[in-house]
Amino acid sequence: MSTLVPGAILELPDGALSLEVTGPYDVSVLITGADGKVAGDADFVFYNQPSAPGVRLGSGRVAVDRTALRPGASRLTVVVSPADPGARPAALPVPDLRVGGPGGRALARFAPPRPTDETVLLLAEVYRRGPGWRLRALGQGYADGLAGVARDFGVEVADETGPAAHAPETEPVPDDARVFAALVNAERARAGVPPVSADARLAEAARRHADGMARQGRLGTEGPSGISVFQQVTACGYAYLGLAEQLVSGPRSPAELLEFCLGDARSSDPVRDPALTAAGVAHAVDARSGDTFWTALWARPFSPDGLARTAADVLALTNARRTAAGLRPLSGDPRLTAAAQAHSADMAARGYHAHVSPDGGRPWDRAVAAGSVHRSIGENVACGQRSPAEVVEGWMNSPGHRANILAPGFTHLGVGFAGGGPAGTYWTQLFGGSA
Repeated sequence: MSTLVPGAILELPDGALSLEVTGPYDVSVLITGADGKVAGDADFVFYNQPSAPGVRLGSGRVAVDRTALRPGASRLTVVVSPADPGARPAALPVPDLRVGGPGGRALARFAPPRPTDETVLLLAEVYRRGPGWRLRALGQGYADGLAGVARDFGVEVADETGPAAHAPETEPVPDDARVFAALVNAERARAGVPPVSADARLAEAARRHADGMARQGRLGTEGPSGISVFQQVTACGYAYLGLAEQLVSGPRSPAELLEFCLGDARSSDPVRDPALTAAGVAHAVDARSGDTFWTALWARPFSPDGLARTAADVLALTNARRTAAGLRPLSGDPRLTAAAQAHSADMAARGYHAHVSPDGGRPWDRAVAAGSVHRSIGENVACGQRSPAEVVEGWMNSPGHRANILAPGFTHLGVGFAGGGPAGTYWTQLFGGSA
């Protein structure tokens, strides 16, 4: 598999082509002809319009059938923008592009230079050259958003709240979510807790998941298509550092749902948790039984500062365990952190939990690729834990993970966290030492 640098060109084989981007990003594709312009709005493939002839987008992956492209299409430009509209690419993990060929064969990988003030990146382009096709790695930044990119390629964009801007937070909040938030905030005020905001993206994810439970006729975190509630949240454009879900059947109104949630200490925790500042709720009815299924989602939104605090908490808790065992504390390492963060994002994006990535990457490969000079490398991974305390406790209760945490030869640590995927949370500790 080739590793590309900006401007590098890769000759592409015939057959199916896949372009997969890992990280907290939305992926878009612009389909253009020889003039560099789209033929119409249908040539802009993005979250709200996920397919066009020969191009299909899903969960950060673009599937391309070049034989099925519209007549005259000769170039596909892959664009990435933060999944959280308020985030800046400069503060996020660098997007990682994996190019796959027929049979899933890995062809190339490209990680662009870290952006500065740009809000979106032109990541790569696939273009016709004579009888064949090539891929060129780009890494070009745009400062005026996805709508600016779309305009430059000829897409009609009326304003920043139009479809090309992909700003789902401006969508109207459904009645269920709005009423539920008002009821919750009255309860939080009585408890002296700041209010939550009703979020349209969380409400849409809740609606999709409630619909799936109603179709199955049962409660569960996974819908009939195998998509988890956590994947629904990220698919709706919401990036999070914390998420709680309440899946309930029976209540007939938002008020009855809240009453149910307050019925015991565990289910009432999200209602009064000050760290969870956004909420969305929806219901669906099983036409066969008449049962009503509810999904309530509570979130702590992603922010670069919040991610840094999460990593710092894991480091502090890890060092507390080392200190108690008479060992010297670990120092944070930005290169190990970059590699750990990329691995967590990759696990969330591709839905696996392992030290070896689907394309064969191992912990020491990731450390070296990030520029680490440590002679010894160790890694802990975990999924599903909801807090730094929970994940460190889980690692300490596992002999192999505990051995890494308490290894005397390790001197440095990088921590990664990503929300999404089938398990909801993905954690990585990447240790380095000189031994």
